Amino acid sequence: MFKRTAAQALRSRRLYSRISCTAQVARARPARSVVIASSAAATAGLLWYSFSTTIHNDAIMTPKLEDISKSAQKASASSTGVTEDDGSICAVVWGSNQYNVINPNEPGVQRVQCPVNSSWLKDVALRDLALHERHAACVDARGDVYQWGDGFFGSSSTSKSEPQGPKLTLRGHDIIQLQLTESRIYALSASGKIYVIAANAEQQQKPPPKPLSASTMSWWTPGWIWGAQGNAIDFAEIVPRQKLGWGEQFVSISAGRNHLLALTSSGRTMVHPMNKNANAHGQLGLRKFDIPNPSSTDTVSPPRIPVELVPRAVADPFAKASPFSRSASSSVPPSISTNIGGIDDQHIRFSDALFEIPSLQGVKVSQIAAGGRTSFVMTDSGRVLGWGANEFGQIGLGGNMTLDTIILPTEVVLSRNVPGSVRTRCIDISAGGDLTCFVAERTDGESLEYVDILTCGNGQWGGLGNNLYSNAQGNPVRAKNISGLREYNEASRTMSPIFPHAISVSPTGHVLLTLDTQAHGGQGGLGRDLVAWGTNHDYQLGTGKRSSLPVPTTLERPEGGRFILGQRKALVRDLAGNVWKKRVEVEQCAVAGYGNSIIYWKIK
Repeated sequence: MFKRTAAQALRSRRLYSRISCTAQVARARPARSVVIASSAAATAGLLWYSFSTTIHNDAIMTPKLEDISKSAQKASASSTGVTEDDGSICAVVWGSNQYNVINPNEPGVQRVQCPVNSSWLKDVALRDLALHERHAACVDARGDVYQWGDGFFGSSSTSKSEPQGPKLTLRGHDIIQLQLTESRIYALSASGKIYVIAANAEQQQKPPPKPLSASTMSWWTPGWIWGAQGNAIDFAEIVPRQKLGWGEQFVSISAGRNHLLALTSSGRTMVHPMNKNANAHGQLGLRKFDIPNPSSTDTVSPPRIPVELVPRAVADPFAKASPFSRSASSSVPPSISTNIGGIDDQHIRFSDALFEIPSLQGVKVSQIAAGGRTSFVMTDSGRVLGWGANEFGQIGLGGNMTLDTIILPTEVVLSRNVPGSVRTRCIDISAGGDLTCFVAERTDGESLEYVDILTCGNGQWGGLGNNLYSNAQGNPVRAKNISGLREYNEASRTMSPIFPHAISVSPTGHVLLTLDTQAHGGQGGLGRDLVAWGTNHDYQLGTGKRSSLPVPTTLERPEGGRFILGQRKALVRDLAGNVWKKRVEVEQCAVAGYGNSIIYWKIK
């Protein structure tokens, strides 16, 4: 009885569950149809919206008015170095303009993202142009020096928002070359004389001359020839302490951060200390020299003060060692002579002389190059000697060289990575900051010769050009895309190597190289290709982006096509606006500055 009742209860429970499930399904069908109908309506609405409205993957950013004007200017601007209206020559600039160095006519523009023509050098071809971080200088067609930039005008500037173009400073000395430092400008004249002026306009003010009596007054004054403006600033001449030979004169200068190298026509190398830090890393190649006594009243031949500048690594070899390597009682000898402690080394007359490097006497040098804290010379046989700071391997003495200071000229071997049968000869050196470039010509006597671009030093931002980011490279490496290039020579009907026409190394880490692709191109050659690589934090590579390039890349114009530097005959004016000559042969020259770049027309 109990079992029958349980079985009946189980059957009735199953029947009730089936009835309830059927009811639930019946009740759910209208809801499902409503969901399907609403889903279909939403899908139709989405399709209609997608076809009628642009769907953005991110939030729409309304561009600022400044960005719109810049993009429009970039799209319509030209970067050929020739104005579109009348075909006049002009400069091309890009990169940082924070201190109004590359574009002084537009002080409100902090950065120029892409190469663009600049009208402030219209119809102007220069003998030389040099850029520093806060100031710049150039030499016009007449040999006069002009300066500009926030570092030059300083506090004397009325308003930083007003354009302040180049200002004439040194006039009537027929200058052909300039070298800039933070506080000085060194100028080489066509007659072989070296002058120095202050980089700041306030420091160029000459003290009023003392009144002369009638017996000492002379009719001969420099202003009688080139006017009072040419003698209005304070400048000095740097003369050699060792006597030059008959007809010998200075033909080239190269400045580092605190020292200056000078080369004579007979191949002698001399050095000039700018301040007390001139030999902190042994970049002078000597220790002892003398300076004039600033307290002396004799301006013709003042008494001399002996000076000894010992490199820091020699004065304190354990400066970078752990405290356990140095005893507590050890005393560090001074690296600077105590007799010049109170002398102002920022004045242009701190040192008035050039001194021949003792270890290079009798060595005929054909080229000099100064990095930030290093010095290089190239002999007439194509061998390279270097000395100075070497903590990043910027001298190129190899990976096994662990010394961070080289105090004597040491040979740089450029044939480490080639077979012994290949002859290597250096034909050019370019240095800037902690980066060095060597141009090596190689041949084995059988195959065709070729040219390699070798780099060493600090390549943290890709300045080495070997597609790597390395902050120390002691062994010179081969830069990619520009080494071993050849082109067809129409004259000899053979393949000839492509040589670099010019190399400009920025102290901040980017390089501009001009390939001489026109040398063997014949009558149809358009010009020389411009190649850039290295750091690009301020758009100084001209790519329109801020990403650095670790490999040399051919620069392209914003309007399309390769960036080719040309040459032509044009009307040339001086910076005063006066016509100098007509149909002058000029060529475009690229200069790498501190976070910026400029291309100007240079007189051949």
